[in-house]
Amino acid sequence: MRHVSPAMSDATTPAPAATAPVSMDNLVALAKRRGFIFQSSEIYGGFNGFFDYGPLGAELKKNIRDCWWADMVQRRDDVVGIETSIIMHPKVWEASGHVAGFSDPLVDCKVSKQRYRADQLFFSPVVVTAADGVAQTVGYVSALESENTAGELQTAAESFKRKKAIQGTLCPVVAKDLTEAREDEIALIPSPATGEPGSLTAPRAFNMMFQTNVGAMTDGSSVAYLRPETAQGMFVDFKNVVDTGRVKLPFGIAQIGKSFRNEITPRNFIFRSREFEQMEMEYFIHEDADWSKVHEEWIAWCEAWLKSIGLPDSHLSRYAHPKEKLAFYSRGTVDIMFKYPFGVQELWGIAARGSYDLTQHANASGKPQEVFDEATKKKFVPHVIEPAVGVDRIFLAVLCAGYAEEAVTDEKGNTETRTVLRLSPRIAPVKVAVLPLLKNKEVLVARAQALYKKLQRRYAVFYDETAAIGRRYRRQDEIGTPWCVTIDFDTIEKPGDTFTLRDRDTMQQRRVTEAELFALLEEQVY
Repeated sequence: MRHVSPAMSDATTPAPAATAPVSMDNLVALAKRRGFIFQSSEIYGGFNGFFDYGPLGAELKKNIRDCWWADMVQRRDDVVGIETSIIMHPKVWEASGHVAGFSDPLVDCKVSKQRYRADQLFFSPVVVTAADGVAQTVGYVSALESENTAGELQTAAESFKRKKAIQGTLCPVVAKDLTEAREDEIALIPSPATGEPGSLTAPRAFNMMFQTNVGAMTDGSSVAYLRPETAQGMFVDFKNVVDTGRVKLPFGIAQIGKSFRNEITPRNFIFRSREFEQMEMEYFIHEDADWSKVHEEWIAWCEAWLKSIGLPDSHLSRYAHPKEKLAFYSRGTVDIMFKYPFGVQELWGIAARGSYDLTQHANASGKPQEVFDEATKKKFVPHVIEPAVGVDRIFLAVLCAGYAEEAVTDEKGNTETRTVLRLSPRIAPVKVAVLPLLKNKEVLVARAQALYKKLQRRYAVFYDETAAIGRRYRRQDEIGTPWCVTIDFDTIEKPGDTFTLRDRDTMQQRRVTEAELFALLEEQVY
């Protein structure tokens, strides 16, 4: 991107001070205050795991989707897009394995009635070495998964030792999730809700699909499910796309849409919710293709795309799933991880799924899912590479990466805190704000409204004439608007018809013409 060279500085500081780490509490407060995200059904006390997107949130979310679709589908020759139904034939989910195996391990506290995912509930034996060198397990401690689970368990173990007046040297904790607990250990592990042992049930499978009924009857024959992922729609429509889309291997089918999972413990704001939006693509390749090379190419593509919408390289990393944790049909899965305030978590998964899905649907439906190889004159089932990402997780990531609170000092030496969202112009909900310097000067207002109407034909823009100009700048900083255009007396009185263009990140200003403004937007927004 091209960066403009400022001609003169803003009324406030030329260089803001460094900021503290992002607080999730501050981020959630901003999201509510500025109309990005609301709790669903808030006037009735809210509904856990569901969220509504306000005016700015709806724009930001749409921009994320539009950027992904433009780069993944419209600007590539080897990917096409489709849109499939949220409710599909129940046999789809039987064939894919979701009915039998789409489950999380569930643990209940019989006293508090709280429910936990067993793989997010960690425990450790409290092991003490006596003076004679003999190690003995004297109890157990537990903690819910966090950025510092091992540290919390260690602290709990030290507290347990002091409380019980146990002599000897405490050994370092060995954190395990509850799915690894032996049957005889379960009764000794304290519940996070009560702090007392004996109330946790053994882990059991909990299917996360939302069940519904289709038709007038509500018996077993009417049972259907809200889709837990968008991928199966693309596999089921594979032959339709091949027969109608004039596609040749390798090629991809992409889709954006809502999915639903009955999460046991929705948490971390919109990171893990029960209704969410996915952007998935299934890239079909020849069965003899070098899948590892194609896999790596898509990992690199996904990383580059995340950076193109403003996520810094310093916050991104990779996690390759170890072979022993891969699904039996998977050749390899790599997650692109993001450093959220609550820890490094999965953002985008890229999986090499082999031919499993198409083969399953071919066997279950009796309809072959093969393509014909002109070179060998043989039919085969393609293999697939699947990049799958949640829109909501990207939304949260760009908020986390862009949010800052800065100490800024004006020319008189007065210091204030500026809250700013450094969103990429590609996805910012408002691209430019048009501000007449004074609202009671008709000539300024008329020129500002004329520019606003012209910009509005192509971009999401904002018009604001209330309060002092500095306060209006601050409002735009807080919602992530990259540029503010101020119509002042120089616009009217001096030749050239120029405006004051203010940059959000640097707070620097310069004079631009209308043509220069449109050229800047054309270059940096798209």
